[in-house]
Amino acid sequence: MRFLINILIGLFFIFTLYSCKNQSLRSEDFTAEFAFTAGIEGPAVNGNGELFAVNFAKEGTIGKVNNAGEGEVFISLPEGSIGNGIRFDLDGNMFIADYLGHKVYRIKKDTKTPEVWAQDSTMNQPNDLAIGRGGVIYLSDPNWAESTGKLWMVTPEREILLLEEGMGTTNGIEVSPDNKTLYVNESVQRMVWKYDIQENGTLNNKRKFINFTDFGLDGMRCDMQGNLYLTRYDKGTIAIVSPEGKILKEVILKGKKPSNIAFGGENGLNCYVTMADRGCLETFVALSPGSYYSKIHH
Repeated sequence: MRFLINILIGLFFIFTLYSCKNQSLRSEDFTAEFAFTAGIEGPAVNGNGELFAVNFAKEGTIGKVNNAGEGEVFISLPEGSIGNGIRFDLDGNMFIADYLGHKVYRIKKDTKTPEVWAQDSTMNQPNDLAIGRGGVIYLSDPNWAESTGKLWMVTPEREILLLEEGMGTTNGIEVSPDNKTLYVNESVQRMVWKYDIQENGTLNNKRKFINFTDFGLDGMRCDMQGNLYLTRYDKGTIAIVSPEGKILKEVILKGKKPSNIAFGGENGLNCYVTMADRGCLETFVALSPGSYYSKIHH
């Protein structure tokens, strides 16, 4: 009898450990619902820990959110511009992808004046951006009507280079923590590609990283361990994928349309997710601190 009891106790502990290990992460609200428009996108956190996202209260604005989740208009972009992705460089300058005006703005640190950093009329609609070694900017550029896309690079000298065209609907984009790999996803095709980044910032050795059979893909970011946090648009989850392309966890969100994600908080462990269907930001605790967020804090 004692032997049977010991076996049952052992099985109970194994089950408990397995359940804890596989317990789903879940988000909670960070801002009030519909404080942002349905165009909420581009969350980014600067070196002071301040959180920004586009389209607070109305289209064409950049919103700033404090630690209590209260938002305000940081700036309004010039007429004819609507922001999408936002990133900060290591010097604290803000870069904004303007999908309506086919350009990238820069707002210098401690200022509120957007200046055109790059512009090309042959861009479809600059969507999301990532910053690599030396300040190189990578831009995704989807054509939603035709389910195609392009991939661009902007050098620190502001030269604009078309890296690839004829892709699927390019959307989420991210640089690995070691600056050696660029990830680009295609929303409609549900595919994530990876490239080797060369010394001059150009790319080669394109290969499949991971693909999905359902739902869409949008923004994505890496943590310090190189795990990729992928927004699953219409599914309402964040897939956390290892550098080897294996899904480690899937975070369950309250809304169904996550459009992008950023890391912040005191230790870079807080994930902030923009929700297009709820006009707000949700938050959860990451497995590891954010890669780029950690860089701008050191």
